[in-house]
Amino acid sequence: MVPVFLVPAGRKIVVFGGGNVSLRKCRHFDGFRIKVVAEEMLPEIAAVAETLVMSTVTAENAGSFMDGAEMVIAATSSKALNGTIRDIAMEKGIPVNSAHGGGDVLIPSTLRRGGFTVAVSSEGHAPSFPPYVMTQIDNFLDDSYEKMLVLLVKLRPLVMEQIKSQPERAEALERIINDSDIWDLLRSGDEEGAFYVAKKEGGLK
Repeated sequence: MVPVFLVPAGRKIVVFGGGNVSLRKCRHFDGFRIKVVAEEMLPEIAAVAETLVMSTVTAENAGSFMDGAEMVIAATSSKALNGTIRDIAMEKGIPVNSAHGGGDVLIPSTLRRGGFTVAVSSEGHAPSFPPYVMTQIDNFLDDSYEKMLVLLVKLRPLVMEQIKSQPERAEALERIINDSDIWDLLRSGDEEGAFYVAKKEGGLK
């Protein structure tokens, strides 16, 4: 499978189901245009969904709720119904995630920090594995990583202006990222000192 990050603006997702699994899926896709279809729904779903459709979902009517959808999420409590929703979406050529598996979209475990996001998936082989890996990554990524990102964003205009070739730009940034002195300065809270050393290491004025 191929990992992809999507810009949510304007994209429509239809989520079938109104329980905790549906709520979790809706929260993952915060920012998308979310339509939730279910006979009953948790009140929290109203805060994250754009459209609520209170209806019993069946094999006969499920497809009618998918019009205009760029993705379908089958998150009902019924494995059989989720399978039916999944199959209908795939027949329509709509990417689909199913709470009981078998779809062509998987939702990874994610860790969001200031300016960057880390995602982990086992591609459906062991759902308990990604959350564990994410806890290890969370423990490893101290705030110096966010500071390094801020530093690189600050340096980028200087790199683009002063270094003309792309290979040389990449080499300069690689030297900065791999400089242990810069990391030590960031971890000690000396961002100004780190910026000075980074400019020198990158050959910038």
